[in-house]
Amino acid sequence: MSFKFEKLIVWQKAVDLSADIHELTRTFPKDELFILTAQIKRAADSIALNIAEGSTGQSNAEFNKFLGYALRSDIEVVSCLYLAKKRSLIAEESFLKLYQQCEEVLAMINGLRNSLK
Repeated sequence: MSFKFEKLIVWQKAVDLSADIHELTRTFPKDELFILTAQIKRAADSIALNIAEGSTGQSNAEFNKFLGYALRSDIEVVSCLYLAKKRSLIAEESFLKLYQQCEEVLAMINGLRNSLK
């Protein structure tokens, strides 16, 4: 049996982004564990979780609301990436790779939201 959200490419990309963020945070210093590490991981996980939760057969308006939460979480990840870069916790190359993933997920969320109208 499969769930509706598992077929959504945007959900799959969000899961990939979350996995990449998790790998990144493994390099963060211990003093960031309960600060930036926890925040960026929660935000990244929240993208996929909100897409999945919103797709549960509710109305398009309800799905759109959850996609809005996912979009905000994606933007939160971007802001955390900037903080990590400013604190010299992330190299420019990694920053750009993850930033581009966030842009791609954001565009896909917006596309899905537009298709629900």
